Amino acid sequence: MEMTGIITAIVVGIVIGVLGRLVLPGRQRIGVLWTIAVGIIAALLGTFVAAGLGVADTNGVDWIQVLIQVALAALGIAALDRTKVRA
Repeated sequence: MEMTGIITAIVVGIVIGVLGRLVLPGRQRIGVLWTIAVGIIAALLGTFVAAGLGVADTNGVDWIQVLIQVALAALGIAALDRTKVRA
């Protein structure tokens, strides 16, 4: 992977992580770095899921893929927040 691909993954991960946090109600007790990490993982997993469903390559913006990524980020942030509450 080239340096531009890594930087792009980080930027997309930040955006997806923030959007995932915004769709969750209430306050989450996880830090910014955890949000970015969950966003990057959700962006990668969402891309694979969208490709598996056949909706990853469309003309224009892949809105279904973005929705899958944000939903996965929200699930990841909620799960991480719940584990932090119990610990």
